Amino acid sequence: MQKRMGEAVARVARKVNDTVENKTDSLDLANCKLMTFPVGIYKAMRSVTEGIHRISLENNELKSITSRFVTTFSQLRELNLAGNYLHRLPEEITSLLHLRAINLSRNRFRRFPEPLATVPSLETIDLEENEIAEVPTEKLASMASLRSLNLRDNPVGPEVRLLVRPLVPFDLLLSPEEPIPEA
Repeated sequence: MQKRMGEAVARVARKVNDTVENKTDSLDLANCKLMTFPVGIYKAMRSVTEGIHRISLENNELKSITSRFVTTFSQLRELNLAGNYLHRLPEEITSLLHLRAINLSRNRFRRFPEPLATVPSLETIDLEENEIAEVPTEKLASMASLRSLNLRDNPVGPEVRLLVRPLVPFDLLLSPEEPIPEA
């Protein structure tokens, strides 16, 4: 077990070092078995955080994202958090003024993460395979940049199904309605 943990830590360190040394605009920590975002990464990446535009933390074991993460990577344009155990986002997510796409599919959201409704440049929100039943339809309808909202495989209420163009200026992706069984 310790050997596997050591290998996972080494893999994360290599990926962070590659990003720093090559000054790339993305950090890919997908499939690293992370339970939290490692605090040491903030220090290791402090010289390049402003240049990071894409981060993937897909398929880890994250239960939360901290406000420090959001404020450190303030220039993010794409954030992939699919396949974790998240159920809420920090309020500071509203400070990501350049964020265009966020993938929160396959998490544990029971409610639509409302702070996303105030991110001005957000074009794509993927919330497929969560447990969302209610959606703030009025707030979403006022999101000027939103182009696509994926709510497939969520137990959304019937009022969300009434959101059709021209009421909302974005593509709303929902699972097909289950037919009502006959008695």
